[in-house]
Amino acid sequence: MDRDSGPRVPEQRTPAPNEASGANDAVDLRFSVLGPVRAWRAGQPLPPGSPQQRALLAALLLRDGRTATSHELIDAIWGEEPPSQALAAIRTYAHRLRKVLSASTLVSESGGYALRIERDALDLFVAQELAAAAEKVRAAGDPGQARMMINKSLGLWDGEPLANVPGPYAENQRTRLEEWRLQLMETRLDLDLEVGAHAEAVSELTALTAAHPLRERMRELLMLALYRSGRQAEALAVYADTRRLLLEELGVDPNPELSQLQERILRADAALAAPVEHHPAPTPLAQPAQLPATVPDFTGRTSFVRELSEQLATAEGSVMAVSALAGIGGVGKTTLAVHVAHEARPRFPDGQLYVDLQGTSTRAAEPEAVLGAFLRALGLPEAAVPETLDERSALYRSTLAGRRVLVLLDNARDAAQIRPLLPGTAGCAALVTSRVRMVDLAGAHLVDLDVMSPEEALQLFSRIVGFERVSAERQSSLDVVAACGFLPLAIRIAASRLAARRTWTVSVLAEKLADERRRLDELQAGDLAVKATFELGYGQLEPGQAHAFRMLGLADGPDMSLAAAAAVLGLPVQETEDLLEALVDTSLLESAAPGRYRYHDLVRLYARSCAERDETSEEGEAALARLLDFYLATAARVYGIERPGDRLVDHVGPVNLEGVVFADRRRAQDWLYAEANCLLASARQAAGGRRLKLAADLLWAAQGLAESGANSKLYELAALAVRDAAREAGELRTEARARVSTTNVHLIAGRYEDADDEARIAAELARAVGDAAPQYWSDNDRGIIAFNQGRYEAAEGFLCSASEGARLDGSFSSEASALCNLSRTQLALDRVPEAIDLARQGVAIYERINHTLRLANARYALGVALTQAGRHADALEQLSEALDLFEANRQRLWEGTAHFRIAQVHLSARRAARAAQHCEQALAIGCIGGDRIRGIVLITLGRALSALGQADRARVCWVEATSLLEAAGAPEAEEARALLSPLSTL
Repeated sequence: MDRDSGPRVPEQRTPAPNEASGANDAVDLRFSVLGPVRAWRAGQPLPPGSPQQRALLAALLLRDGRTATSHELIDAIWGEEPPSQALAAIRTYAHRLRKVLSASTLVSESGGYALRIERDALDLFVAQELAAAAEKVRAAGDPGQARMMINKSLGLWDGEPLANVPGPYAENQRTRLEEWRLQLMETRLDLDLEVGAHAEAVSELTALTAAHPLRERMRELLMLALYRSGRQAEALAVYADTRRLLLEELGVDPNPELSQLQERILRADAALAAPVEHHPAPTPLAQPAQLPATVPDFTGRTSFVRELSEQLATAEGSVMAVSALAGIGGVGKTTLAVHVAHEARPRFPDGQLYVDLQGTSTRAAEPEAVLGAFLRALGLPEAAVPETLDERSALYRSTLAGRRVLVLLDNARDAAQIRPLLPGTAGCAALVTSRVRMVDLAGAHLVDLDVMSPEEALQLFSRIVGFERVSAERQSSLDVVAACGFLPLAIRIAASRLAARRTWTVSVLAEKLADERRRLDELQAGDLAVKATFELGYGQLEPGQAHAFRMLGLADGPDMSLAAAAAVLGLPVQETEDLLEALVDTSLLESAAPGRYRYHDLVRLYARSCAERDETSEEGEAALARLLDFYLATAARVYGIERPGDRLVDHVGPVNLEGVVFADRRRAQDWLYAEANCLLASARQAAGGRRLKLAADLLWAAQGLAESGANSKLYELAALAVRDAAREAGELRTEARARVSTTNVHLIAGRYEDADDEARIAAELARAVGDAAPQYWSDNDRGIIAFNQGRYEAAEGFLCSASEGARLDGSFSSEASALCNLSRTQLALDRVPEAIDLARQGVAIYERINHTLRLANARYALGVALTQAGRHADALEQLSEALDLFEANRQRLWEGTAHFRIAQVHLSARRAARAAQHCEQALAIGCIGGDRIRGIVLITLGRALSALGQADRARVCWVEATSLLEAAGAPEAEEARALLSPLSTL
């Protein structure tokens, strides 16, 4: 943190009128002693003076306004052997300070000197006040707030206190302040465990116990943090290491608290398994308010509202409340659930989540995708969202723990779809709507929602149409609601159309509904009753609106942006928006969010049936082709922005639309992730038609979605669909490109054999049709695969071929990628100078084309090569820069991998404590390469711990590493086993 503008302390208060004259001179002064002794006025640094002058200033600052005599100051600066002119020197230093600070700030009195400043002008006093306040807040039962205050107090430190200040007084104060800082850190770490942040505390405690091996409190906290992180064996190993160290160094046993903790861990004391019951909502998390708007004319359902509201109120007790509404389509499940949810909002101050699960669709929403959206809505960054369903569900429950959040799961397919989406703790509640009764949803309060009573139906109709019109034609109004089967959705749609047509009478509408050719069969078939109402609304549309309704319903995907809709219709954005808003007014389309629209699933099916009836197949194909063109053009632009110098954008298409233009890289990246589900749905849908080539190109351009983790599953499904369709159609070029995408999918998942098969076939097909890019991409992938499988000579051949192919094609980014991968291969073949040279070539190319996304990978490769060359300082510089770039580009797994490589550098340089700290961060974040790399990280962590004298904990790490590496069939398993051998030497 840059501190040149002054210490981080509260603003100086305005002096009171009765304060001494001249006090204003000190108003803008700030001082620091928790680091170098410095002073600022109005944010501008003041000259510090000589070391002895700084010592005088420090002695006065630490006396808190009390007068220090000249003899006391002489003793403070020089001790028992002052110079002969010490008193004169003191006066000189005081004179110089007075000129810098002002005469009213540094005063002479009683034969000595004193500083007249406010307490909050000195960083030490601010830190003390924060610590005292934290103690009070903690005693009042708010450990989260106390933790934040302690962190603020610790944040005021800027290195060694009183740095480079001479004299015995400064030395004593340094010792005192450093001890207080350690006590504060112990308090903060204790609070970390109290609020459940034990996993995050392990890394810091590992480093602190290495730096301060005899502080038993830190060892105790480390044991507890490891135990709560599920690492019981390591926790016990810490005790064994501590006991041995204390006996060797001091000849004593651990203190009673440490021994008691070991005994409690051995007997798995349940009280240790979880932090104390304080769960304040984490302040960084967002408070989502995703509930759709409740209808202003909600009618009836009084008993259901009361029943559901009472059930939601039980969330305040000891269990999480779940209510499941079931009924036919259009019966008003969503309307009722949204209305009840809005009324219950005060009980759930931490937010409300909502999702349409599209349960009646042939492609219902995947729980993985829903959890990803929920986690992002709760404030988690994209890179923090894990890949698998189980991991997302666990993180989701952890994020909601201690919070009061209402989750509305609309239009669910079955209980299996929603189980991962349910919160796990008391205080939260879930409302579920579905067309099936969820008898297999344990603990759920089931509600069967029937159609409205005739009185409720007529009241709803009257509120929409107008009571005067209904009163004038009461019987015709009864006929209308009866023809709608008292189904709320049908009534609402019919009444809305009538309200929009002031020239119509109610009897006109009743006559239309009386036509059994349009209504009767569907009404008697239950769910089909809604279709008659849709037909009525559809029949009232203007020609342009009706065409838009039909065309937009053809596209898969949960919703559609305004720009995508304009592409489907082939119209300007403004004209498209007018049409869509008109459809929203008819209830045939919903406004999911500003600029985004969606169909109810039944309305989408109805729209498609209208398209089949009223549009030619060529018109439908053309609309979907325009949508695919739009997604491909925009995704290719995003790709080009993220990866300058990569010629992929020249190999896709051609397309007939421009797509979205972006002002900067961040907006381009945001568009890709916002449109991910719709884009992938479009590619998957195209697998069933004549647009296979563009679908394969779209997956190619959107490959970042496969690497993000959040959209990997949907990407895989789309890629497999396009590949299989291309193979069946005999389109070799398209199949080759689709197999490049499936290769990437398998690589990310660590399925190397499957990836190699896909890459081999992709290369063969690409050569057969003369498609250059898939050839060198596949060669690069096969090189990565061979390297991970330990086939280094084969990897070298593939990567040399990939580099040459990319160079001939003019794809600088792909060439640099191959060179960096080739560098890793040269390292494995013990050709260190060649590896360094290749990595430098990759860095140079990425810097020349300004490709920051992959520059991090190049610096990473160079750092690894320099590490093996023994050039530790250079390696650390490259790996640190790579780490910063990975963090900036949201490459979470690469960030963890960089921490691991930095740990290796520190271990090679005999900095075991730093190595252990970075290993812990790598384990907490995760790394590229799955369990194999985790096992290698554990080997490194064990070596670092062993070097720190923590042999038992090191052995626990090696045991776990052996298990992981053997399960993965990794060659490093032999190294782990050797370390566990009694004859092993490090």
